[in-house]
Amino acid sequence: MSYFLVDIYPYVLSLHIIAVISWMAGIFYLPRLFVYHAERAEKGDQLDETLKIMEFKLQRYIMAPASIVAWIAGLTLVFTPGVVDWSAVWPYTKAFGVISMTVFDHWLMIMRKKFGRDENKLSGRQYRMMNEVPTVLMVLIVVSVVVKF
Repeated sequence: MSYFLVDIYPYVLSLHIIAVISWMAGIFYLPRLFVYHAERAEKGDQLDETLKIMEFKLQRYIMAPASIVAWIAGLTLVFTPGVVDWSAVWPYTKAFGVISMTVFDHWLMIMRKKFGRDENKLSGRQYRMMNEVPTVLMVLIVVSVVVKF
């Protein structure tokens, strides 16, 4: 099995990178939609309904599948012999970043459902501040993998 994982490594890595890019695009875009939703839409108006549809489709059809593929491909890479040096610090900082990104993604899902029920309580400014969280986590993840400290 381990030889098989080594043989398919470049393909799994490619799939992982593609899925992460798609997932991150959604993670950066969805809070921006929330800003517009909180600041410009009135409950029940056309913009409110349009943003609800956009937010739902972004999360359901892009972010959710991309996160699942990113996780599956990432775990496949973790189990590929020679890819991870468990005596180094970087696998643990990357794991922390990825788990935190997943928690943030689930928080976004909760907020989208609140918008869908017209129960949002956060302001556009609060969503702008929350939009910085994935940037910090992305920097941690990328530096961990590239520098391998």
